[in-house]
Amino acid sequence: MKTALTIAGSDSSGGAGIQADIKTMMANGVYAMSAVTALTAQNTTGVTDILESTPYFLGEQLDAVFTDIFPDAVKIGMVSSAELITVIAEKLKQYGAKHIVVDPVMVATSGAKLLRSDAMEALARLLPMAEVLTPNIPEAEILSGLSITDATGMETAAKSISERYGCAVLCKGGHQINDADDLLWRHGVGKWFRGKRINNPNTHGTGCTLSSAIASNLAKGYGLDEAVERAKAYISGALAAMLDLGHGSGPMNHAFELQGEFMK
Repeated sequence: MKTALTIAGSDSSGGAGIQADIKTMMANGVYAMSAVTALTAQNTTGVTDILESTPYFLGEQLDAVFTDIFPDAVKIGMVSSAELITVIAEKLKQYGAKHIVVDPVMVATSGAKLLRSDAMEALARLLPMAEVLTPNIPEAEILSGLSITDATGMETAAKSISERYGCAVLCKGGHQINDADDLLWRHGVGKWFRGKRINNPNTHGTGCTLSSAIASNLAKGYGLDEAVERAKAYISGALAAMLDLGHGSGPMNHAFELQGEFMK
């Protein structure tokens, strides 16, 4: 069985972060492992508190994984401080990690800021190690320094980010820009992955889920284009299952396709 590691924060309500990553990786047929960057107190309505892992302990978690079950892919999600980002970059370089997917989580869907201001410089040292970055529109605006109001703006920003950090960029649509059309920019060329917006207000953890599904497919040996296509199909299915939990923007059904006697 192929393996994947998620380096991210814990979501106590289970819809995003480490919990969403593990569910997604399992549903996409890979063995999931984790290194927790932070504990969060959050639910479908927002984040109320964050307790960071220490840099030392995060490094210990990464050593434990890489020296025993080497991951075939790595997904990086919420990392809120420069010190933690530095540890991750050093460990990934030390162990020669491959198929690195970075979801540059900066602001939660609820509007809570998840990346400290002093972490941006350190993030710039981590991003060039990625095979692909998966920013949403607000994150792409931060990374590029450009305003994005339409598809042309997405292309300009994705091109700028890709050239700046030397990696592929999947600029995710939505945010009133388009009907879930995503743009993959790499090697100076853009490719659109068309999607249909699903009328489901419960979108908590969509970014975590998409990046984890991409990492899972890269771990299984798919090329980046097909990994993105398969990940988009998976997240569409999870949204279309119309799970409805919580009082805010609720989670998706990551197990929408699982069947059998143990699900009864």
